[in-house]
Amino acid sequence: MSNFKDIKASDLFVKALEHEGVEYIFGVPGEENLDLVESLRNSSIKLILTRHEQGAGFMAATYGRLTGKTGVCLSTLGPGATNLVTPAAYAQLGAMPMLMITGQKPIKKSKQGRFQIIDVVNMMRPITKFSRQIVNVNTIPGLVREAFRLAEEERPGAVHLELPEDIAAEHAESANLFNISASRRPDAGTRAIGQAIETIQHAKRPLILIGAGANRKRIATALKAFVEKSGIPFFNTQMGKGVIGGYHPLYLGTAALSAGDYLHCAIERADLIINVGHDVVEKPPFFMEHGGKQVIHVNFNSAAVDEVYFPQLELVGDIATSFECLTEQLEPASTHDFSYFMRVREHIQEHMKEGADDPRYPMIPQRIVADVRKIMPDDGILALDNGMYKIWFARNYRTPEPNTVLLDNALATMGAGLSSAMMAAMLYPQRRVMAVCGDGGFMMNSQEMETAVRLKLNLVVLVLRDDSYGMIRWKQAGGGFPDWGLEFGNPDFVRYAESYGAQGHRVAQADDLVPLLERCYSESGVHLVEVEVDYSENTRVLIDELAKRVCLV
Repeated sequence: MSNFKDIKASDLFVKALEHEGVEYIFGVPGEENLDLVESLRNSSIKLILTRHEQGAGFMAATYGRLTGKTGVCLSTLGPGATNLVTPAAYAQLGAMPMLMITGQKPIKKSKQGRFQIIDVVNMMRPITKFSRQIVNVNTIPGLVREAFRLAEEERPGAVHLELPEDIAAEHAESANLFNISASRRPDAGTRAIGQAIETIQHAKRPLILIGAGANRKRIATALKAFVEKSGIPFFNTQMGKGVIGGYHPLYLGTAALSAGDYLHCAIERADLIINVGHDVVEKPPFFMEHGGKQVIHVNFNSAAVDEVYFPQLELVGDIATSFECLTEQLEPASTHDFSYFMRVREHIQEHMKEGADDPRYPMIPQRIVADVRKIMPDDGILALDNGMYKIWFARNYRTPEPNTVLLDNALATMGAGLSSAMMAAMLYPQRRVMAVCGDGGFMMNSQEMETAVRLKLNLVVLVLRDDSYGMIRWKQAGGGFPDWGLEFGNPDFVRYAESYGAQGHRVAQADDLVPLLERCYSESGVHLVEVEVDYSENTRVLIDELAKRVCLV
């Protein structure tokens, strides 16, 4: 435990961050942060200046998602802090550990009245696990330790500390940093394990659902061992993609839609769902009904009961340990019948091939997904913004490894894809990283292209252009509304990228996409590739076919 005498509060704060292992702080400082910025200048922590607080927050949240350690971002008071609200909700709903540090005017005496002052602490409380103003320099070590503990504790999420300008400039007479204690998550009880085994063995058509909470290294190993011993087929939510590789012979697919897709034929026929690491924050892939299928909830925390989700049995505790116990004690049941699930899987496999070689331009989504899959290695990382293409990538893109498709199906915010990809490119400079954005979402935070160029990242940004808010337009058509109010203009994306110092490219025909992407990766640096997309397939495949599809008999 380190002891500090007569230390400035901002220096103590930074020492506490270093003690927690912080590598980067992403942000846009203001005058209220200047003491903290000066303390950072003399520290081991790298300040990554972004062009907007949203970009900083999305990068910090993605750092937390990929490493399991708390990502840290910084803003000033007032408008700087309000710009972190969306990233806070993004991290909180998506279970990504993130700490936000915001500045504030002096709280003991100020000559600026109420200029720029809002109650940031209370603003952040509903969308964080912890929000506190620092009013005493001596409390800094304890508050920082508590913030990091809560951010990383299951279920992870966002935390917030406000450091006022006058407190940052004060000195602590004496301060100790707190040791980071080792902890172990509790295990599910043996009685609950026994009940789960009995329930699984008595089921006829059990099915495993893998959600975002299962995206941990130990869990992936333990869960795969359970799947292979039990022989139970599995599917995943969008945020659970890759926990067990998408090429596994028992993998059915991704639940990208709430109902009607081929996969949902299997879900509807299951009499037991073993729900691993999924909660109702992410869009539910199935709806429970009284008297319907049974559900075993396996998670770090007990189930948040909802009118569509009320599991009959819960294994609450460390997920990996729960599955290690289940694997050790469970024997494959002779009553299990997976023949229907395997027929569904065959249909899904055939369906995913449709359109993969379609020569049309503008390109259809199936061809875009297939071409991106061709050029991305198993460890390549896709960061998807939010739009119509997200459903297509969730459904059709096979994911061999965990955390190689980064998407948000919890807050489902637009504008996060580019910043998420930038963070992945910083952490893994030797891996291929691609941001996939619609023209609408890309333009919400496209200014971060300058940050990506300044950081000398190796990154491809694939911008799918349809000159409209395509997903809402699709919903508008599906609801029988007139096609109105959702189209816009765009800049020349090639010249726009070049204005930031990136390289810009425009695809002219479908066969150009794969060789162009290969060339971008061979040349390194930041590349923007514009592709016109034809979303007419949305209605044909996702509405018309599903409406007339009858689950296999």
